[in-house]
Amino acid sequence: MSDDPLFHRIEASFAKQGLMQTLGAILGHVGPGEVTIRMPFSPAISQQHGFAHAGSIATIIDSACGYAALTLMAEDKAVLTSEFKINLLAPALGTHFEAKGRVLRAGRRIHVVQGEAWAIEGGNRKQVAVMLATMMVIDGETGLRS
Repeated sequence: MSDDPLFHRIEASFAKQGLMQTLGAILGHVGPGEVTIRMPFSPAISQQHGFAHAGSIATIIDSACGYAALTLMAEDKAVLTSEFKINLLAPALGTHFEAKGRVLRAGRRIHVVQGEAWAIEGGNRKQVAVMLATMMVIDGETGLRS
């Protein structure tokens, strides 16, 4: 458990996401402009061939990107995904998965973020997806655009 206020801000928001709980995802590293999220494999996230469903991988990358953007926003601001493009590079087969979001440009109204995901099995890490996302800066209290 970290004493870092930035970590606690992201952790408090992350805890409100029901989908992250449903997926069994946990918050990993939190730093200025960077966030990592981990998710275990389970049959609940599998697709017909036994791989993790692309939707579950996209979900954790999207959240990692959003939270990476939020780390660079003022306390009275919040984040909302405006758009993303994902490239699936390989089947997501592993015991768990890791997604990392990293801010490429933090603007007044939008942040552009790059996300990546890896499948992990034992000591092996295989990159399975890459994302480019646009995050909107919104008013944290009302949820409206600032």
